[in-house]
Amino acid sequence: MTHGSAEKQPRPVPWLADGQAFPPLESAWGLADPAPGLLAAGETLDLPTLIQAYSQGIFPWYSLDQPVLWWSPDPRMVLQTRHFKLHRSLRKSLRRFQLDASCEIRFDNAFERVISACSEKPRAGQSGTWIVPDMVQAYRALHEAGHAHSVETWINGELAGGLYCVNLGRMVFGESMFAHQTDASKIALAALVAFCRASGIAMIDCQQNTPHLASLGAAEISRSEFAAHLGRQVYQAAPKWQFQPLYWNQILSTDMPTPS
Repeated sequence: MTHGSAEKQPRPVPWLADGQAFPPLESAWGLADPAPGLLAAGETLDLPTLIQAYSQGIFPWYSLDQPVLWWSPDPRMVLQTRHFKLHRSLRKSLRRFQLDASCEIRFDNAFERVISACSEKPRAGQSGTWIVPDMVQAYRALHEAGHAHSVETWINGELAGGLYCVNLGRMVFGESMFAHQTDASKIALAALVAFCRASGIAMIDCQQNTPHLASLGAAEISRSEFAAHLGRQVYQAAPKWQFQPLYWNQILSTDMPTPS
């Protein structure tokens, strides 16, 4: 085989030692590499490393048989909260939910149960869960430090669905959601959007492009645009994580367009 026909070999992935800074986002693998967005690998998933990662737009994603893999994809899937699509069917579900005294949204009431339920569901296109035991422990530490939160849909006193996310300043990073009843996870997401709008949070990071997220209004932006927005938001004061029923007006206002 001649040199001209040889297959291009991907660049080595940097290995992070404890306390070492992440490499520049631009050094992540590109679209021509086997794993676009892969930035670094290592063994450490402690609280300081996670906070450092999220503040720079980097997140962990790996399987049981892998080291900790760190990602910064380009483009980046985000949900601009003003672009959230409240489809007619979900609007009807929210109206019923809002008027039913047995239904409520709770924040951080059952974080352990939420992340456990999410860990039982594979990520789109994957055969197994990506929320491995070390990840659960790491996000539990984030939660105890006040940086990870659960948004929970409660119906008749039962946890029907929900999601968990990371919050730094005025930036929210969506992680995973689950549902035990129809629309329960979508209701939790709608509650998160309503809370974000009421709290002056303009963007929810979605990490990866999926048809489900796109149907709800999420879209891709460049990594540089995402990083610039992040730099302006993560060091601002974080909101108080408490849901008020009046927040529903942020998305149920009659003057807002309703997609079909």
